[in-house]
Amino acid sequence: MSKQWGCQGIIGAISPFRPQCWGHTLYLIRNVARLWTVLIPALALLSLGLSWGREPAGSLVLVLALLLAGAVLAAVHHAEVIAHRVGEPFGSLVLAVAVTVIEVALIVSLMISGGDQTATLARDTVFAAVMITCNGIVGLSLLTVTLKRRTAAFNAEGTGKALGTVATLSTLSLVLPTFTTSEGGPAFSGPQLGFAAVVSLALYGLFVVTQTVRHRDYFLPVARDGAPLDPEEHAPRPSGRTALASLGLLLVALVSVVGLAKVESPVIEAAVSAAGLPQAVVGVAIALLVLLPETIAAVRAARRDQVQISLNLAHGSAMASIGLTIPTIAVASIWLDGPLFLGLGGTHMVLFALTVVVSTLTVVPGRATLMQSGLHLVLFAAFLFLAISP
Repeated sequence: MSKQWGCQGIIGAISPFRPQCWGHTLYLIRNVARLWTVLIPALALLSLGLSWGREPAGSLVLVLALLLAGAVLAAVHHAEVIAHRVGEPFGSLVLAVAVTVIEVALIVSLMISGGDQTATLARDTVFAAVMITCNGIVGLSLLTVTLKRRTAAFNAEGTGKALGTVATLSTLSLVLPTFTTSEGGPAFSGPQLGFAAVVSLALYGLFVVTQTVRHRDYFLPVARDGAPLDPEEHAPRPSGRTALASLGLLLVALVSVVGLAKVESPVIEAAVSAAGLPQAVVGVAIALLVLLPETIAAVRAARRDQVQISLNLAHGSAMASIGLTIPTIAVASIWLDGPLFLGLGGTHMVLFALTVVVSTLTVVPGRATLMQSGLHLVLFAAFLFLAISP
């Protein structure tokens, strides 16, 4: 047997004592790494199909939870492959829109089957998404950077436009219904809901054009001195075939994440009831699960000193959640028999107003420190605490 053949054998390929075989070892490791990103979404989707409509029990709950976690990590991997291919800020947009579209489909399906008990589901889910993204994801991302670099640099012009859009969409869709008088309760009338749907979709579309066409440079990562960076200059772009495969696997992974979160929801509800907590905690827990892909992707970008990508993901997810949910709910309300309450209560409005003020003070300088990350994380903790103890 020749030396060359020995290297190509399994023992030669994995042997750490053969320097000439390290290339084969790395090739094997890369193939195994790619394999799990394909197998886990497929297994998660298969388990979702087998468990849909049933309440899991015993060890099955743990298995589904592990598959959900694996699907989240696979979704982050494929989102980064797509982002590497199409570049920023398109990559952040793909992940935010993909997650939101599936999330909206889940909300509508739950509202159709839940009746009057789901009257506040859309409001609770959208507001939870805003607080998780604007405080939780932003706070974790800034903390990751500032612990390592002391300051986090980003483009204030682009981030300010994103924050302004989030604040406007949230106010029009979640605050105004509390003060309108055409309908009883914190709800819009039919024409008011239609107006909010059209405006939400128009503002979101306008922001996407601004982000990807007219002022794309405002949303690219910057160095600590404010100079623009190429986020993918260190590695070659994946091929078109690889990006398309990752897009398909991303959708499979996200469907699995949202679907398994729904399958696990009875277990979460039972745990919440056993602990004597408000039912609103269930919506927060599911929102946290659904937004895990964006959270992990944002923190990983922050670890690479690309905090602008983290902010794009956070604010983009909040905008997509409102800009796509409200129009969809407006159309679905034609068939929904129960009430639709969108207006926030007093406690949530105070948290939202404080979030907008703190976020504005964070964005304006274009640089953030550990203090800003602490403020956002405290607001996020306050949201979680008040959900548990209203």
